[in-house]
Amino acid sequence: MSNILVIKHGSLGDIAQASGAIQDIFENHKDDKIYLLTTQPYIEVFKKNPFITDVILDKRLSRFNLIYLYSLMRNVKKLNFQKVYDLQNSSRTKFYQRILFPKASSDKWSSSESTLPDNQTKEEFDKKPVLERFDYQLKKSGLTTKNTILPDFSWACSDITTIKNEYKLNKYIILFPFCSTHLSHKKWPYYNELINLIKNQHKQYKIVVAPGPSEIHDAEKYDAVCVLKNGKAVDISQLSSLIKESSFVIANDTGPAHMAAHLNAKGLTLFGSHTTAHKVSIERENFKPIQVSDLNKLSANKVFEKFEEKIN
Repeated sequence: MSNILVIKHGSLGDIAQASGAIQDIFENHKDDKIYLLTTQPYIEVFKKNPFITDVILDKRLSRFNLIYLYSLMRNVKKLNFQKVYDLQNSSRTKFYQRILFPKASSDKWSSSESTLPDNQTKEEFDKKPVLERFDYQLKKSGLTTKNTILPDFSWACSDITTIKNEYKLNKYIILFPFCSTHLSHKKWPYYNELINLIKNQHKQYKIVVAPGPSEIHDAEKYDAVCVLKNGKAVDISQLSSLIKESSFVIANDTGPAHMAAHLNAKGLTLFGSHTTAHKVSIERENFKPIQVSDLNKLSANKVFEKFEEKIN
């Protein structure tokens, strides 16, 4: 039995996307122990993952914080990992490789860079859809992949009976009109108009929003029920269940949209020119994108038409 390390720091959407790759790593290492290195926001949810033996916290302090860096590297080295699967593929994890295994080949350290196709740069490779990149990386590392292209994030769900009873959630549509301040170009501006259209035509559905910790105040702008737990944002597991048990999801291109896609939820996600749904591997059988050049020109009526097609 060997120890295997998987690295996935975040973000929320990336965590959902990596679920299939983590499952495939487990399936190919059933006699080994799988450890996951991640950041504080994802510690608790990853502890629920049935394919992981244990979770290691990376506080991601400055690289110049030598005391922290030494402590982290010492703890990692203690576990004598025989193989590392870097699913973060960042400059930080490349830095960790140089410290931990400076002469490692792809047999020891699997990353998108160590498994690059012949005659292709990392910049070119990174233009491929994210799940295709994961799949290629794992196959090039000698793994058989069955789940990487079709992640299943349902392992993250928890019992939300109390929340559903509190808000009387039977048939409900959940919206994610939020966006990080620095990603405001991903934000569609007409959610209230859409809410009015849905309420007028589909009175059987309750319209809800589930804001993150920094979005609770912003949620007051929308004519929808704001779902919280004891006055605070629901956690990732509760959010997963709210999405999975909903009748429909409509979201900006943010973490909850990627969760919805990989929870097999029915819904729509709205894309402007910042990227394509194909590149971020978000389109699924039940979850579809609306891709436009300018989100400000995408009308509520157009989104409602697509909603009508999918909800029936």
